[in-house]
Amino acid sequence: MPRYLDLSHAIAHGTVYYKGLPAPVICDFLSREASRAFYDEGTEFHIGKVELVGNTGTYIDCPFHRYADGRDTAAMPLERFVDVPALVVRATTDHGRRGRAIGAEWFAALNVRGKAVLVHTGWDVHWQTDQYFEGHPYLTADAATWLRDAGAVLVGIDATNIDCTDGGARPVHSILLREEILIAEHLTGLDQLPSGPFSFSAVPPKLVGIGTFPVRAYATLP
Repeated sequence: MPRYLDLSHAIAHGTVYYKGLPAPVICDFLSREASRAFYDEGTEFHIGKVELVGNTGTYIDCPFHRYADGRDTAAMPLERFVDVPALVVRATTDHGRRGRAIGAEWFAALNVRGKAVLVHTGWDVHWQTDQYFEGHPYLTADAATWLRDAGAVLVGIDATNIDCTDGGARPVHSILLREEILIAEHLTGLDQLPSGPFSFSAVPPKLVGIGTFPVRAYATLP
């Protein structure tokens, strides 16, 4: 039987998940107590209300996030999100990373064609701290170009952004999303992934006009 490994963060009311963006609001639309007026005695329901921006928790970027003519979450085929053959790249300081930039040399020996490439940086240990938002590791433009040319179909990272956010340029998003290579950010638990084969799934709702949305990301292990 397969095993499932959750690679996503929980989303809670009032928690800031991306510096400068509002925290989600999670509340009652209809409380259990109020619902009793509509149902027979002993029957009650809860209907929740959620208000959030697309970049909340663990989320996936589709081309529309970057490009007006790109496909949104509703237009992307379901198979792009589910059971994608995957591999993990250990780009932590314990595995030889120096500094923040993760270049093409980290991927050069790998066969990534048709695969989701999950970059384990270890940055998720800072989750829900101020440090998580500052000085995070990121992929370089040459890494994105290499992954594009080598045939990757999704690239994920366990940090606040796959790009360097020191300035306004976002070359990794631009390079990958132009070619419909999906991006998953704010992953967690990548240290638990095996070096052997596994598959990756991260399915957003089928939303028209939305290019980024939270997902329940997980790995399926043999």
